[in-house]
Amino acid sequence: MKRLFSSGLFSSIVTPVLISGFFIVLAASAQAAAPIAKIQEMLAKPPVLCGRFDQAKQLMGIKKPLLSNGRFCVVSGKGVLWRTLQPFPNTLRLKRDEIVQMQGDRVAMRLDAKQEPVVRMINSVMFSLVAGDLSQLESLFDMDGSIQGSTWKVALKARQPALAKAIGTLTLTGGTTVKSVTINEASGDRTEITFSGVQSGVNAMTSEEGAALD
Repeated sequence: MKRLFSSGLFSSIVTPVLISGFFIVLAASAQAAAPIAKIQEMLAKPPVLCGRFDQAKQLMGIKKPLLSNGRFCVVSGKGVLWRTLQPFPNTLRLKRDEIVQMQGDRVAMRLDAKQEPVVRMINSVMFSLVAGDLSQLESLFDMDGSIQGSTWKVALKARQPALAKAIGTLTLTGGTTVKSVTINEASGDRTEITFSGVQSGVNAMTSEEGAALD
């Protein structure tokens, strides 16, 4: 989490050659954006989405990856609940204005977006990633996508240096929901998260999970 790009600016266009080049760039950008819009149409947008996650984090200099798994829930308008079950219980609750880490009933960490602006940025990214809301990521990332049949793949590169330093580059795959997220951090560490058993609707979330997001 703590390790959770830049479009060129045209200062002037003074010759026909440069003007021509400008429109070529615009055309290329429009072509690049088309797959993203199509992918967004492929994604389901249920108000409640829950499932299992399996995470493998490969640290630089360490052969064996750190493995963990658990459950996640995304509730539109409320936030994301990320409950690690193995190797040890840990709960992360992300809302628009804060990140809270729970160990049992104890609050182990609370980050307020008002005090830590990067928290709001990271929250927005994480919420959009898990929810598969690519439209919310376009302001923060340069995106390149491809579609093959009913599946898709999107590569994201942060526009802002602070976000690039915190997150690195991302690759998402999916269909009607996001199936996997790969994070290549600036430090060289790599995290792969796969989602399975995804359910939507009010019955997808336990009462305990619902209470944790209230």
